[in-house]
Amino acid sequence: MVIRKKAIFFDRDGTLIKSNLSSDKKPIAIKNLSELKLFPSVKKILKKLNKEFLIFIITNQPDVYRGINTKKNVIEINNYLKKILPIKKIYTCFCSSKNCIFRKPNPGMMIDASKEYNIDLKKSYVVGDRWKDIDAGHKVRCKTIFINKDYKEKLKEKPAYTIRYFSEIERIFKC
Repeated sequence: MVIRKKAIFFDRDGTLIKSNLSSDKKPIAIKNLSELKLFPSVKKILKKLNKEFLIFIITNQPDVYRGINTKKNVIEINNYLKKILPIKKIYTCFCSSKNCIFRKPNPGMMIDASKEYNIDLKKSYVVGDRWKDIDAGHKVRCKTIFINKDYKEKLKEKPAYTIRYFSEIERIFKC
């Protein structure tokens, strides 16, 4: 019998790294590596979680399609994160179509990861700072952790956990 693995799928901007806010209090993805700032304790916590879970990043980057950023910049940021954090793989959706199966709140990135790495999604988690992250997790029956940043947008699905700061993840996983 093949044992299926557990995973944690982290959103990137606003969850693992700081993002800027627009005038209407919505998060804006960073544009280049010089803007990258990890939230405190991300490295330490991911290292602990990596002992029990495969760690992934799932990120929408529609600014590339919209011409606001370049694919090269996004890939450079992702490669740096893979270098400094225990990340198994980063799944990135560059399109801006709501119909794209890979663009959150659609679950395509997690479905691909589950097939590629034999992941049991029901025993896995999605961690994010926006309703799209939580909805994507619900669609594949992952447990969800919402990091509430007081953005001007409402949740559509109820997360399993709500926290204010990334460091509170330690309490949930008792690590």
